[in-house]
Amino acid sequence: MIPVPYNSIVCAAAGGGAREPLFRNPSSSASVYLLQFNCNRRRINTNNRRNNNNNFMDSNNNMRTESYLRHVDSRKLMPNGAGHIPHLKAVILGEALASEEDDLVLPSKEFSDQANVHSPEQYMEMYKRSIEDPDGFWSEIASQFYWKQKWGEKVCDENFDVRDGKIKIEWFKGGITNVCYNCLDRNIEAGLGDKVALYWEGNEPGLDGSLTYSQLLNQVCQVANYLKDIGVKKGDAVIVYLPMINELPITMLACARIGAVHSVVFAGFSAESLAQRITDCKPKAVITCNAVRRGTKPILLKDIVDAAINDSAKDGVSVDVCLVYDNPVALKREDTKWTQGRDIWWQDVIPKYPSTCPVEWVDAEDPLFLLYTSGSTGKPKGVLHTAGGYMVYTATTFKYAFDYKPSDIYWCTADCGWITGHSYVTYGPLLNGATVLVYEGAPNYPDAGRCWDIVDKYKVSIFYTAPTLVRSLMRDGEAYVTRYSRKSLRVLGSVGEPINPSAWRWFYNVVGDSRCPISDTWWQTETGGFMITPLPGAWAQKPGSATFPFFGIQPVIVDEKGVEIDGECSGYLCIKKSWPGAFRTLYGDHERYETTYFKPFAGYYFSGDGCRRDKDGYHWLTGRVDDVINVSGHRIGTAEVESALVSHPQCAEAAVVGVEHEVKGQGIYAFVTLVDSVPYSEDLRKDLILTVRKQIGAFAAPDKIHWAPGLPKTRSGKIMRRILRKIASRQLDELGDTSTLADPNVVKQLIEFSDS
Repeated sequence: MIPVPYNSIVCAAAGGGAREPLFRNPSSSASVYLLQFNCNRRRINTNNRRNNNNNFMDSNNNMRTESYLRHVDSRKLMPNGAGHIPHLKAVILGEALASEEDDLVLPSKEFSDQANVHSPEQYMEMYKRSIEDPDGFWSEIASQFYWKQKWGEKVCDENFDVRDGKIKIEWFKGGITNVCYNCLDRNIEAGLGDKVALYWEGNEPGLDGSLTYSQLLNQVCQVANYLKDIGVKKGDAVIVYLPMINELPITMLACARIGAVHSVVFAGFSAESLAQRITDCKPKAVITCNAVRRGTKPILLKDIVDAAINDSAKDGVSVDVCLVYDNPVALKREDTKWTQGRDIWWQDVIPKYPSTCPVEWVDAEDPLFLLYTSGSTGKPKGVLHTAGGYMVYTATTFKYAFDYKPSDIYWCTADCGWITGHSYVTYGPLLNGATVLVYEGAPNYPDAGRCWDIVDKYKVSIFYTAPTLVRSLMRDGEAYVTRYSRKSLRVLGSVGEPINPSAWRWFYNVVGDSRCPISDTWWQTETGGFMITPLPGAWAQKPGSATFPFFGIQPVIVDEKGVEIDGECSGYLCIKKSWPGAFRTLYGDHERYETTYFKPFAGYYFSGDGCRRDKDGYHWLTGRVDDVINVSGHRIGTAEVESALVSHPQCAEAAVVGVEHEVKGQGIYAFVTLVDSVPYSEDLRKDLILTVRKQIGAFAAPDKIHWAPGLPKTRSGKIMRRILRKIASRQLDELGDTSTLADPNVVKQLIEFSDS
């Protein structure tokens, strides 16, 4: 990396004209800090045609290199002292606010010096080894965990191409380990027994608790012993339908300890959805809670479970044991519906069991958990993750993507009913010996300042959340944020969907006080862990970009024929080669696994997402391919249009879907939520459309602006675009299941507004 003072960056205005330095105490003699960032390849001196990896420039000054290093090409060639670089505008962590004009946010020297990956060179060295010597790279990392028996000669055994036979992915096969042991026992043996493992914050302010690693292990063992006592064995499935209370990760770890396969179902899914999952995996037990409060709203979970068990029985799958956690804050025990002989109270049995339980050692390729997709259309897909590779990958991604330090207090707002709660509430953090905050309630209860009240209360240093929540908090205003200190925050994170640049900047400027890098992560239920993500301290960030691939990941962008596209481009995001955290199959349906993920583009894992790679190698996720709208031959990502709309100062949130258009094939239909107290008007509608025309082009202008008091979201904040498509196309009799929505009344409001 080019060494220069971090407080003396000189930037140039668009078009090449000079402008004053952005930062305090500029040094006229300082070199331009480029982060080896290529903004104008044609300026490269011909003396630099060969770089230190023996890659060469072609006659057009474009670098030819091995494909797996494409994304770092642009940052390896910029010579020292190149002068002012057109189109490059930047700020440094802690130095200034990121504005709409700034292209880059650079890590400060102070942050980089202490980071786990502190420079582009260190990243590139590690990344290159992870690609060229994956066996050696991942073996070294895996050896940091406890293995009863080391894996065989082959670290990885895979077939990634359907043309060569059945898809197979195996990592560390023959290695014998246990994920629970590595989360708890290993850390206790390392002296962390008295360290807080879990803080718990209840829905109601003032209701809280904590468990040290030793206390957590004791409770995990009690649940594990109970499960064994009722006949749960290695390989048996257990359905978990619990809210965000400590008993949820406790149950997950208890299953892992005895080799059982947990299937956590988000405690917001309907009885029908839960019944589908029960029928598919045929669990030995269902574990739930009588009720929970989220905000002011009580949710009668036990009633939902009862209905689901009755439905599954009609399909020939019976449940003999239903363990129920008594949550008196939400519902009195005597008011809970009960089935004698099947139902049993958690508090009546679990405390009676011993607080030690022997470990069931499992092969690295034995199943760890099943996690079903939402099943909004058709049969839900049971994504199967196995023990060894998932353990190694989630722990490693957590450590580096959040720049984890042992002193950190970590809070991920996701529910354990989703993959984020598996990988980055439970397993990834605990494998690193981290202190994790578990929050039961709604992020805006009793008001929109609750998140920051919790941050201050527990001195949270790493905060990981969804763009939907960020935009919701933006809408509520800065006052709810700035009345709290938030000085403990060190790293921010984003997950679940592409975060639009204006929300990124608000998150950075307001929540992080312009001093916290944002790990804007791209990954999926199927991938197990982060795939493309910033590494805080290693390189400059572009607001809204997931930046570069994690170690061992080889992303490629292909066209509709499956041909890889080089350089600046847009297309379908695929992955070459396997990685340890990859899912191994869809439970009971390997054919669907191959058809969905490996047949669309043979030789690759197809993510289903669209992606744009800019001239500097940064990756920009454009949303699901089925969220790409084809307007008169123009392929437009819904995320791009949404980002443009939300950049308007009076737009709080937007969701875009495609609708049939008799001329253009598809038209653009935008649901728009305005900032509080801003009235709907024809002038504003025209202004919003003009904003999209200016930022993207006339071809991307919305055909319809649908005013939306709110958007249909699950309780975890995910926008239900399926419902929006039905409203936009007036298929109101096909809205389907809306029971998982945080506020089902939103649908009625949207329908009422449809003709306005």
